Amino acid sequence: MFKLLLPALALTASALAQSASLAPMKYTCAPADHALSPTTPYTDTTAGFDLNTTPKIDSKVCTSDKPFFFSVPIPEGSYRITVVLGGPQASVTTVKSEARRLMLEKIPTKPKASVTRSFDVNVRLPEITSPSGPQNRVRLKPREIGNLNWDPKLTLEFNGDHSSVRSISIEPIKEPTIYLAGDSTVVDQDIEPWAAWGQMLPRFFSPGIVIANHAESGETVKSFTSEQRFAKIFSLIQPGDYLFLQFNHNDQKINPTTKEPVVPIAEYKRIFTEYIAKARAAGATPIVVTAMNRNTFDASGHITNSLAGYPDAVRELAAEQKVALIDLNAMSKTLFEALGPDATIHAFMHYPANSYPNQTEAINDDTHFNGYGAYELARCIVHGIRAANLPLTKFLAPEVPDFDPAHPDAQSTFHLPETPIQIKTNVMTVPQT
Repeated sequence: MFKLLLPALALTASALAQSASLAPMKYTCAPADHALSPTTPYTDTTAGFDLNTTPKIDSKVCTSDKPFFFSVPIPEGSYRITVVLGGPQASVTTVKSEARRLMLEKIPTKPKASVTRSFDVNVRLPEITSPSGPQNRVRLKPREIGNLNWDPKLTLEFNGDHSSVRSISIEPIKEPTIYLAGDSTVVDQDIEPWAAWGQMLPRFFSPGIVIANHAESGETVKSFTSEQRFAKIFSLIQPGDYLFLQFNHNDQKINPTTKEPVVPIAEYKRIFTEYIAKARAAGATPIVVTAMNRNTFDASGHITNSLAGYPDAVRELAAEQKVALIDLNAMSKTLFEALGPDATIHAFMHYPANSYPNQTEAINDDTHFNGYGAYELARCIVHGIRAANLPLTKFLAPEVPDFDPAHPDAQSTFHLPETPIQIKTNVMTVPQT
């Protein structure tokens, strides 16, 4: 049960544009007679436990053997979150934020002990503002309506083995931001067991830099422009920030009318070049990422290219524009071939019927990833940051060793606690376009 140590935050129009002026907030577990408790759910104006979850109180610790969510109404911006974990019994706590962004991975605590950890979270709204007020809005897809990434609150998920938290501190921050622009292989997938590398990436960074994942399923570099997603990023981007660009899977699809790619390579390169220039003009650092391979093996156990000439186009762009390149395409080939055809399918969305609620048919998706696949690809991205000797290297979590895609983590030992599924329909039919 959380006691609010500072007044609850009420959203106002001016506050939405001035998150940095907010005072730090702290919530601690306390007896039931305090104002904020698990029996008082989150509302639009008060912090509380969310999504119909309620932990129990034990020795001033909020703890549960089931996942629980805590939300606080908060303006768009970036925040330093400090949590004190641990309870009366041994626990292992994983913390995710917003739509299943992995922040802290399986933090163990001994009985009656505690540990303090901090991480940085970005909160965003679809409105695009300027000094004179709202000007436009990101054109959200139906699947994004109600998504935890696009609402005026910060949501934290506590999950694991007797996950336990003693206190949560929230402080507005101004620090460098990594903006991610991409498609469904990058997006914060909000429903298990779907996952993408962008939502795993925060786990590998220490406080001091925040990741704002604006990727969305079904996007091309062209639609990212028309849906105002680039406009949103460039309304926020500041000198010292970073812009990661990864598009391919949808750009290469054939338009049934023209019989040409949805975004032909020449246009693809032109748009990439435009946003590389815009990032530089804003004082930010552009980084281009080649798209990972699909699960397409030949008879000899080698990955075949299913991405046409787009990865090479990105490599050419990197050379022509003298921009940093993370060659995820090459690393994923090494990774998948190291796993082999039989194991690689377990990094993708391959599940027999009835693996998840309301899933009456098997799914065999050779493009999208589960938690394991997304995690390994995020480790490839981190390796690419190190290999390119980017300034971002100084922000990487020191406890994470470098990664060799030729020696992936063992699938048998990989496990992340799954986020409860909120939808009542077949999770395998979640639209990716």
